[in-house]
Amino acid sequence: MLSLTEILTLAGVIVLGSMSPGPDFLIVLRNSVVSGRHAGIASAGGIAAGVFVWALVTAIGVAGLLAASAQAYTVVKLVGAIYLAFIGIRALLAARRGDYRPDPDAAANRRSALVSFRQGLLTNLLNPKCAVFFIALVPQFLPAHPSALGTLELAAVCTVANLVWLVTLAFGVGALRQWFTRRRVRRILDAAMGTFMVGLGLRIAMESN
Repeated sequence: MLSLTEILTLAGVIVLGSMSPGPDFLIVLRNSVVSGRHAGIASAGGIAAGVFVWALVTAIGVAGLLAASAQAYTVVKLVGAIYLAFIGIRALLAARRGDYRPDPDAAANRRSALVSFRQGLLTNLLNPKCAVFFIALVPQFLPAHPSALGTLELAAVCTVANLVWLVTLAFGVGALRQWFTRRRVRRILDAAMGTFMVGLGLRIAMESN
């Protein structure tokens, strides 16, 4: 079992990592702007689910195989880069059209939440840097022979810390959504975030392992 000091230290590292403006941050930010707080929270939930998977498989040693295999790392990296570029291109096309309409009913809102959750989950799982991050971090908090309960506890701490920060981000952006949803502001944001996401995808695809 982790001590309180270890829990706070691990949670702090996870939050600091989550604050960096990477793919996870951008997905929550854009979906909070585009579809509101609930979509942002759904994205945060998807990312947190991905974090739980990465923390768990790292703790049991599976993620090490990905980091050790150049081919596996490259495949995941390219798929993730393509996915980011795809989302970025959609944002750029939305900025070009400039046709922003609110979701007409509750069913559309539910679909938006499901799409946002899926985007968050895939963005996180298709980022091989998450494997590298957790491989470097997780062993510092595990004994030589961790128990199943200890492994689950560690994964839960990582997940909750990540979720708390990203939900806070979604609420903050959601509170300003009335300003963000102005047509001119929305087009600027879509163009900026779309360009950034496409650029990030290209950078990930071209960088060496």
